[in-house]
Amino acid sequence: MELASLIRDVPDYPIEGILFKDITTLIQNADAFQEVIDWMVELYADISVDCVVAIEARGYIFGAPLAYRLGAGFVPVRKPGKLPAKTISESYALEYGTNTLEMHEDAIKPGQQVLVIDDLLATGGSARAAVNLVERLGGEVAGVAFMIELDFLHGRDKLEGYAVQSLIHFD
Repeated sequence: MELASLIRDVPDYPIEGILFKDITTLIQNADAFQEVIDWMVELYADISVDCVVAIEARGYIFGAPLAYRLGAGFVPVRKPGKLPAKTISESYALEYGTNTLEMHEDAIKPGQQVLVIDDLLATGGSARAAVNLVERLGGEVAGVAFMIELDFLHGRDKLEGYAVQSLIHFD
């Protein structure tokens, strides 16, 4: 299946000048959604994974079923003020400003093998922030995966030294 053709471009969202890659048109197609999850499962089927860390909000779409299929725990990374217990935070730059991500301070145990999952790799800021949160809690990043990578933004550079995988690439 040509998955890239199922992704809708939305110009000037969330701000003028940004071409947003809308995945809702892909995930509403059952076969396409299953293909993406199966791809992620195949990537990590042969390694021991303790938990999947997914970035709010679209990362949850892929992270939760991946965790289930791998028999791993699921850890949500959220925007500030959304998690109910004590958190650690990490700020980062993105294409159109800055943001901060938080994780519960007890979400990762030292030495746990962790996958970091999101829907899209753009400049790499949010993914790097999530990796930093995992490592601050003593987790070991076993892999970082995305459904989409915007190659022209070079986000992979911020994740140098990590096993980064992307299914669909846009130049």
